Amino acid sequence: MTFPAAELEVEVNRYEPDVTEADESDTDSYPIDQYDLVSSPNDFNVKTIVDFIDSGVVVIPGFQRNFVWDIKRASRLIESLIVGLPVPQIFLYEQGRDKYLVIDGQQRLMSIYYFVKERFPRKEMLPSLRSMLQGQSTIPENTLQDSEYFSDFRLSLPENVPGQPNRFHRRLYSTLDDDHQRSFYLRTIRNIVVRQVAPAGDDAMYEIFSRLNSGGMNLTPQEIRRCMFDSKFYDLLYQTNTKKRWRDLVGAQIPDIHMKDVEILLRGFAMLMRGNTYRPSMVKFLNSFSKHARSIDGEELIRLQSLLDSFLSSCQALPSDAFHSIQGRFSPMVFESVFVAVCNGPYMNGQSVEGKITLASLNTLKADPDFRSATQSRTTAADNVNKRLSRAKDIIVLE
Repeated sequence: MTFPAAELEVEVNRYEPDVTEADESDTDSYPIDQYDLVSSPNDFNVKTIVDFIDSGVVVIPGFQRNFVWDIKRASRLIESLIVGLPVPQIFLYEQGRDKYLVIDGQQRLMSIYYFVKERFPRKEMLPSLRSMLQGQSTIPENTLQDSEYFSDFRLSLPENVPGQPNRFHRRLYSTLDDDHQRSFYLRTIRNIVVRQVAPAGDDAMYEIFSRLNSGGMNLTPQEIRRCMFDSKFYDLLYQTNTKKRWRDLVGAQIPDIHMKDVEILLRGFAMLMRGNTYRPSMVKFLNSFSKHARSIDGEELIRLQSLLDSFLSSCQALPSDAFHSIQGRFSPMVFESVFVAVCNGPYMNGQSVEGKITLASLNTLKADPDFRSATQSRTTAADNVNKRLSRAKDIIVLE
């Protein structure tokens, strides 16, 4: 799916927030003092880092997110490495044997990787690349060599003094002289590896991501989940996120760079499959469900995909603003309530949704006083979540 360059900017107000109390997000922090964590420094040279990325030992969430540095910023990093200037350290989380997730430093690592591969992503094709590479841990060679998506990575550097070009300007990796190529390839970068020692598992990983990813490109909760809980179930969500009917309902043809649209789909399934266990906070609930979803595979995954497709078909007669609130923004609360109401029976019986959601019943739900009161304050409180789901089951009609 190719996205027009004119729609690259994120519309931050497209989605209605469902947390209306200013300090509610503070409850989403994890009790980090309950964990025994160890961090250790490791100096990897550029050659080792590139080999790690190619082999999947180092997993960069940037393959699934937009690479946001432009070629000038990436070139300055490469120049610093060539001449021996220090660069900021990288933070990795040791998730298992020979598997490290990048917590902080993905833009630097991707810049290095692209320079060695001598390819740089075209800005206007970043959304298409993100969609195309969803579910993949590396970039296929044929994609890197596709000129529609990548151009040559020639260093773009400023002049040293007016009229005197930088000696590395316009250089490819392969056109550096032998000494500079060797010094670049053997240049070491400090990597801090963080590991959870006790208790067993990786429950502390969310808080580690949240605290260490503290630069100018902070990850949202859903982006952190993407790093932590990659799964075939998440691939299902990513694939659906590019489908035209879903994009029409969201009201934007470009998937949200911070994955708010993916989070909305995730919430629908979480409430459908485990809504009876919901307790605040929403962040912890979605993290717990995402961890569980890593075990979903095979026939169950096929069944969930069929259920989701049939739900989207049941929305076929609805207008593009069907799941918008009265304030005119897409409401996760309206969507998840309707999704659970429509899909609960078919899910329990191993079937697909039959029929079409009536617009009249959807409008009745949005105007219902009890439903509206549950969307206006304490929106992630269990009683209000349950009230919304209950009212939707009573009101939504298919024909």
